[in-house]
Amino acid sequence: MKNLIFTFFLLVFVTAKAQKVHSVQYANQADIKVFVVDYPNQADLLVYKVKYTNQAVKNDGNWFFTEYANQADKKIFFVNYSNQADIKVYFVEYPNQAGWVNNSKKQLFY
Repeated sequence: MKNLIFTFFLLVFVTAKAQKVHSVQYANQADIKVFVVDYPNQADLLVYKVKYTNQAVKNDGNWFFTEYANQADKKIFFVNYSNQADIKVYFVEYPNQAGWVNNSKKQLFY
């Protein structure tokens, strides 16, 4: 039983590293479609763009944009209209502002 619990937690922590993203050119290449909103209260996720990959290890809104798609945990496509999006984000200025507003969308990044 302990091995089963250990395995479960190991899988959760290993797969929780889904904040390295790559912006793709076409919608059909994306795992998630993203719309950038004008105000934080409209967002599902408040995002802070980090400078280094090791700063983006949790599903907490700190995103690292990779240079290549194969380096990313998720491929995203920025859509022009909110009704096309899987998730709405707002980019914040400080890392302590990042985080989930709508927890029901959190599973998209696992």
